[in-house]
Amino acid sequence: MATVAAAARGVGARAVAGLRSGSGAVARGRPPADCARRLCTAPAAPAAVDMKSYLWARYHEAKRSTDELVPSIMNNLLNPDAIFSNNEMSLSDIEIYGFDYDYTLVFYSKHLHTLIFNAARDLLINEHRYPAEIRKYEYDPNFAIRGLHYDVQRAVLMKIDAFHYIQMGTVYRGLSVVPDEEVIDMYEGSHVPLEQMSDFYGKSSHGNTMKQFMDIFSLPEMTLLSCVNEHFLKNNIDYEPVHLYKDVKDSIRDVHIKGIMYRAIEADIEKYICYAEQTRAVLAKLAAHGKKMFLITNSPSSFVDKGMRYIVGKDWRDLFDVVIVQAEKPNFFNDKRRPFRKVNEKGVLLWDKIHKLQKGQIYKQGNLYEFLKLTGWRGSKVLYFGDHIYSDLADLTLKHGWRTGAIIPELRSELRIMNTEQYIQTMTWLQTLTGLLEQMQVHRDAQSQLVLQEWKKERKEMREMTKSFFNAQFGSLFRTDQNPTYFLRRLSRFADIYMASLSCLLNYDVNHTFYPRRTPLQHELPAWSDSPSAFKAPLLQEAQAK
Repeated sequence: MATVAAAARGVGARAVAGLRSGSGAVARGRPPADCARRLCTAPAAPAAVDMKSYLWARYHEAKRSTDELVPSIMNNLLNPDAIFSNNEMSLSDIEIYGFDYDYTLVFYSKHLHTLIFNAARDLLINEHRYPAEIRKYEYDPNFAIRGLHYDVQRAVLMKIDAFHYIQMGTVYRGLSVVPDEEVIDMYEGSHVPLEQMSDFYGKSSHGNTMKQFMDIFSLPEMTLLSCVNEHFLKNNIDYEPVHLYKDVKDSIRDVHIKGIMYRAIEADIEKYICYAEQTRAVLAKLAAHGKKMFLITNSPSSFVDKGMRYIVGKDWRDLFDVVIVQAEKPNFFNDKRRPFRKVNEKGVLLWDKIHKLQKGQIYKQGNLYEFLKLTGWRGSKVLYFGDHIYSDLADLTLKHGWRTGAIIPELRSELRIMNTEQYIQTMTWLQTLTGLLEQMQVHRDAQSQLVLQEWKKERKEMREMTKSFFNAQFGSLFRTDQNPTYFLRRLSRFADIYMASLSCLLNYDVNHTFYPRRTPLQHELPAWSDSPSAFKAPLLQEAQAK
């Protein structure tokens, strides 16, 4: 993710450095040797110069430099099938691999979110007495992204960065964006205080007003919330936002616990499950190298069995040393009171006391402390993969010392966008223009300030353009303008490695060591990070050569 940004930052630094030197180094893409020492100064304009002409000349010089350097960046594109590291980790140390089921071992087609949305919408109408007119709303897969926050009391959906600041232009009430001025008035600025944020698991509880949607299954929930809010607002229906949130949440939950989703998938498995033979290939590779494997999922036994038979084969249980269903994560990782129960071939729960977790058997509920006692699988020799940053990964890394891998399906599509020439051209020029603004702001005369205002306007428009590359309403899953998103902050904290799918493991040896790239801090020089060879980024060109 960082390669284009780092390269753009380096390009911007070189372009602005050339302007500071007053030389032709920018046009040649070569920074002057002393550029690092000239941090907050702009080149002095000749006496009696026309400042407007002077600034625009610097602008066009930087623009030419950017255009010349973009092709070199295009030769170093990131591989969408790579694995990215937040923390150094060697697979040679991993003896046991654990997996979640949904969106980890199995991926679903676009039809599933439509199913969840429609089923929950119908429950709102039939069981919660909501207006039948909301049936006119259909699921829009392009509306929401993961990681958004929802203010339960104000009924607004928004994107928040790693520093608790709201990204302006991403606050939605219903299906309409809330003007920046209104957002600032609501929150007395754009910062959301810690006490208003969601709890550790992203839930709205204990007086918190925010809910963070981290689950891929939450995409239809966010869209349904927005659609129902939209209907009430457009028809001037007085309502309590807290009740609406709870009713939608309960309806989405019922789609799962009442078995509506499970029955639909089992009835038409080819429609809803994306068949991927690479899942079996990953498991077979690990088994061939003597790795132990286990599965811990919140999904029910028969549902998991049918899905795994479809994507792996009827002998799928032979690959796993332990299988646990309906685990009720994250409670599974914290609640010591719930014992395991064995599930027989007919799905019936047995009353036997569990003294050992046997291969080929399926177990329900239980807890991690009992799991550790029965298996002895502890510490950094265990690597667990899941898609939910909180429910799957947080407790494991914070409390139990397991290594963790996050499955982020959106990563592949975002990287493909970032590899386009249009995106690279836009981001490189945006970084350079920002550098120009920073350096030339020392010119305070009226003529210069008019030029700088035009540059600021262009920068704002370009920021909006980069957001729309990913999602018209909320932009990238990983960035809010220049800052990381709150989602990425949690991903960086709770996942040692992250990737688009488990199939990415097939590109690496079982003894491979993942090294996080040393991206420069704000007070460090970016120049050393500009060359991909300095940090061996997982580049697309190298992957294609292999």
